[in-house]
Amino acid sequence: MRKEHDFLGEMEIPDEVYYGVQTLRAVQNFHITGERVDPDFIVSMAMVKKAAARANMKTGRLPVRIGRALVQAADEIINGQWADQFPSDPIQGGAGTSVNMNMNEVLCNRALEILGEQKGRYDLISPNNHANMSQSTNDTFPTSMKVCVIRKSSRLTGALEQMAQELDRKAEEFKNVVKMGRTHLQDAVPITLGEEMASYASAVRRGKRRIEQSLAEAHKINMGGTAVGTGLNAEPQYIREVAAELSQVTGSGFFTAANLVDATNNTDIFADVSAALKVTALVLIKMANDFRLMSSGPRCGLNEVKLPARQPGSSIMPGKVNPVIAEVLDQACYQVIGNDLVINMGVENGQFELNVMEPVIAFNLFHSMEYMTRGVNTFTALLLKDLQANEKQCNYWVEHSVGIITALLPHVGYEQAAMTAKEAYLTGRPVREIILEKKLLSPDQIGVILEPSEMTHPGIAGKKAMAGCRW
Repeated sequence: MRKEHDFLGEMEIPDEVYYGVQTLRAVQNFHITGERVDPDFIVSMAMVKKAAARANMKTGRLPVRIGRALVQAADEIINGQWADQFPSDPIQGGAGTSVNMNMNEVLCNRALEILGEQKGRYDLISPNNHANMSQSTNDTFPTSMKVCVIRKSSRLTGALEQMAQELDRKAEEFKNVVKMGRTHLQDAVPITLGEEMASYASAVRRGKRRIEQSLAEAHKINMGGTAVGTGLNAEPQYIREVAAELSQVTGSGFFTAANLVDATNNTDIFADVSAALKVTALVLIKMANDFRLMSSGPRCGLNEVKLPARQPGSSIMPGKVNPVIAEVLDQACYQVIGNDLVINMGVENGQFELNVMEPVIAFNLFHSMEYMTRGVNTFTALLLKDLQANEKQCNYWVEHSVGIITALLPHVGYEQAAMTAKEAYLTGRPVREIILEKKLLSPDQIGVILEPSEMTHPGIAGKKAMAGCRW
């Protein structure tokens, strides 16, 4: 064991660990989620610390020997080492100071080791004086959040694009499958299953664009603002350099915010991102529920599509198969919507020059991005790819629907069409049969008008064939 101290006193730290006294206090203080800090966030903060060390070396303030050791330690964390050295709960008091100091301690103790010194020799390399040079938790934590959100967003938008591409393929595969369109859950007019798939693809891509657009402000950082945005203890050259260094380290463009005080005390950018996730979640829920409805039955429901069977559906009803993949996407998206409320509360509850609720904002936002990414990937891989159309059943519903009367309206008039629809509802007879019985149209004429290709495209169904017809 080694002894470390802060101004609150002395604590014993196991020799093998790289964190120190402030991390241990956080572990003792905060037992909220039972989880650890998000691995992507750890990597993101290591990137921020690497950029800060490089910028401080450029100003001449950080000795090169120490700076290079800190950069090497940061690189090791970025490459996946020492992930077990970040034990603190992600929801914590202190605006994220525990996470920041945890990172500083690990960096310093590993840097000491690299230079051949013993862990805990903070008189040589200090978590506060060296790893945290020109910084505060109040600029490193939100900047690390932004880096993390951008990193996670690439996986999420990639997943959404894959989903859209699979929907495109299904749109092509099902382009000739005519089915009933429905409004108010009632029969409307025919549409192709391909057109429905294409509409889902369009909506998913809109969600992707919405998320991408929400991230624009995430590239503006408050590094160099230090405690309250005034830049105290950060040299002007450092402030100019650190954003450029972070851009180089991450491969994404980062820029110093025009108003560092604003960028330090306001966290509305995270509400923007969460809002984009929430609205996209609403789109995904609607789509997933459409699939559940289309697959309902199979004997006593719509049975228009066949979802791949992924598990037995009941512990008591033999042979039952449930739409579990659509259901799990719904639930993942519900969680995103719930998280959005927490994020909004956190953003709202900042006071004066700092929002101390950043840990809970980060926790929920990171979870939202992960849940949506995994939910989308699951839906694409386990439902969409093996989705089948039940063309026979789709045709049956079209043929037995009263909704097709809408296609006949321009040729027989609204009043006649309405009376025909009423009779069809009352008698249960097909619209086609009643029209022919009343000799409102000939078999050839009605055959053309009710041709699926005529009913599922813009224009008057059968217009050319019916030229000169008057009702």
